[in-house]
Amino acid sequence: MASPSQLATLIDLAQRETDDCAKRLGAALKAVEDCQQKLQMLAGYRDDYAQRFEASMANGITPMAYRNFQAFMVKLDSAITGQQQVVNHAQARSEQEKARWQEAERKRMSYTTLEKRAQEMALKVENKRDQKAMDEHAARQAYYRR
Repeated sequence: MASPSQLATLIDLAQRETDDCAKRLGAALKAVEDCQQKLQMLAGYRDDYAQRFEASMANGITPMAYRNFQAFMVKLDSAITGQQQVVNHAQARSEQEKARWQEAERKRMSYTTLEKRAQEMALKVENKRDQKAMDEHAARQAYYRR
């Protein structure tokens, strides 16, 4: 088993790694949220633009305005599709960061468990030593009382 100072060093390094992974996970989750908000904004703008177009059509529009609307809607749909891909990529990255954080946390916890076991074993050895010393002391006192 590793010495206490080696375990402490490993735990410290694992804690730093866990903290770094947690920061990266937080940034990845924030990126997902930002990307989703942008996607919602684009979808909302598309819906709003379509409603305005329908209102304009009720009043009558030129063929040129109709073609412009169609072209703009194609561009908006393309932007929405692209943003959905960005959201999917950000979600995949956040899942990867979550897995990295979980692995780092598992590693840190295993080192902590090893340290705890080492402390418990050292305590058992110390207790046995104390018990042996007390037994020897009691035996000597019993011997000298006779």
